Amino acid sequence: MKCILLHGLGQKPSDWDNTIKYIDNGVDVSCPALFKWLAKTEASYNCLYRGLEKYCDEFDEPFILGGLSLGGILALQYALEYSDKVHSLILMGAQFTMPKKMLRLQNMIFRILPSKAFGDTGLDKKEVISLCNSMMELNFMENLRDIHCRTLVLCGENDKSNLDAALKLKAYIKNVEMTFIANAGHEINIDSPVQLGKTINAFCSG
Repeated sequence: MKCILLHGLGQKPSDWDNTIKYIDNGVDVSCPALFKWLAKTEASYNCLYRGLEKYCDEFDEPFILGGLSLGGILALQYALEYSDKVHSLILMGAQFTMPKKMLRLQNMIFRILPSKAFGDTGLDKKEVISLCNSMMELNFMENLRDIHCRTLVLCGENDKSNLDAALKLKAYIKNVEMTFIANAGHEINIDSPVQLGKTINAFCSG
């Protein structure tokens, strides 16, 4: 079975390295570099999502799709629009309707950070701000009950900002499991990669 894991904003594919070590049982894991999909186009959520669509077109058989934060939002939308292609869904620290106040505050912070703070994630400061602005109106609330595939909702036990969203995802999605990742904040693939990997492995094997 193919498993695609989508990283978050400010992350890169290698941030999954210590997680995928614990995913076995014949699962073939891919961790694409999301922001390469924005090459020669604008840094917007819609362009990023179109990149995901094109990437997933390569696979004929249904696959497991998971994502953290921004990656989780992309995975959620894809599962809603291509239910025949998603065998199972893993949502990690993911929102389903955008917290506009949080996004605005985040962008204010981004504006005062030096450009070097954005490192080698694949987006520069201006592009990160543009991407966040383009996400303001995203809202999948009314469609959550349309997800019928087996779903795993994960949240770091210290990720207070995304706890409410995680609980609501558990309430609205029909075939769902929920697990808290110990000793982790929002970036559970960095804070607790071993537990995360073992949890995903158990879900994929179920």
